[in-house]
Amino acid sequence: MAIVDVQVPQFSESVSEGTLLTWKKKPGEAVTVDETLVEIETDKVVLEVPAPATGVLAEIIKGDGSTVVSQELLAKIDTEGKAGVAAPATTASVAAAAAPAAAAPAPAATGGNKGDVAMPAAAKILAEKGLAATDVAGSGKDGRVTKGDALAASAKPAAAAAPLVVPATPAVAKPLPAVAAPVAQNLGDRPEQRVPMTRLRARIAERLLQSQATNAILTTFNEVNMAPVMEMRKKFQEKFEKEHGVKLGFMSFFVKAAVAALKKYPVLNASVDGNDIVYHGYFDIGIAVGSPRGLVVPVLRNVDQMSFADIEKKIAEFGQKAKDGKLSIEELSGGTFSISNGGVFGSMLSTPIINPPQSAILGVHATKDRAVVENGQIVIRPINYLAMSYDHRIIDGREAVLGLVTMKEALEDPARLLFDI
Repeated sequence: MAIVDVQVPQFSESVSEGTLLTWKKKPGEAVTVDETLVEIETDKVVLEVPAPATGVLAEIIKGDGSTVVSQELLAKIDTEGKAGVAAPATTASVAAAAAPAAAAPAPAATGGNKGDVAMPAAAKILAEKGLAATDVAGSGKDGRVTKGDALAASAKPAAAAAPLVVPATPAVAKPLPAVAAPVAQNLGDRPEQRVPMTRLRARIAERLLQSQATNAILTTFNEVNMAPVMEMRKKFQEKFEKEHGVKLGFMSFFVKAAVAALKKYPVLNASVDGNDIVYHGYFDIGIAVGSPRGLVVPVLRNVDQMSFADIEKKIAEFGQKAKDGKLSIEELSGGTFSISNGGVFGSMLSTPIINPPQSAILGVHATKDRAVVENGQIVIRPINYLAMSYDHRIIDGREAVLGLVTMKEALEDPARLLFDI
């Protein structure tokens, strides 16, 4: 028997540990080289663990939901084994194989017996005592189990209590990946479902709280007439797409306008390190992207050296990778400034939160026709409200306001972006 170890990939320095999601193979099943065996969720990305050799999965060392570190042993593959014949199971492998079945909620009972339903207070007591509503005689209306019934039942010897059966909840939207099964409670017509946070969601929560706790966040606003950009885009859209193989969107204009402002007011591109201000001589702009796992911010490197086509191609690539969960840790690391586009979801106005350790972020919103005054006349123009949040510890109102004005001027006269003026 030739055994090959399956190990955790080497994490980057910014990732200390990860959580195993669901194994895609069971002990005794055949695997082929490079076939994905399991995924590891970190606080940034989901990493795939491929089979290092062809053979049979002989043993699972770390089960679903386990916390793992770089190079840790996960499983063993027998390159000479036959499918259907697994190596003697260890305690860990038995637990790993049994975990999904043990964690899955039991199917809901069919039928219309209202006595199977406990009142909310009663359901809580029964859940705490490990009792099922079906094993308690209900004295309430239509046979519902009341709080008194639950208290009386919980006072009986524990040996007489039946195992808890958790009814399934009504159909809900597909949840984010979670290593533990949702905990459901049958509360009649008011069901609840408790789902553990993914590592990414927990990390997002941590960083947002960190940003609000450590930065003196202030937001400045301005409005932009998007007509010139829209006209230029309409004029060159067809030729641009034919030449570069990608559509000309609005985000490349916002990115270029942001670079113009960062060059003019370098403190917007700076960060705080203790009592020092670090001025970055490069422009790495993070683009906030929604994904099935949550908000991610891949970074455009040296964006001042990128063309409109380069920016559009990279943003399209990031969007597809985010959708497929294929963004790498390197693509999500760093950044000196960020742009969040809530307009794609219809947002009219927002106050974006700074992505630490950066000191400023631009919020872009939906472009809508609005009544504005030009030369004493009320006219209709496609208006976009820009919002820039900044760290008031190092950025004064003057630099923030003038920086946003620079972006506004560049967008209202996009020829400036071509001549870098």
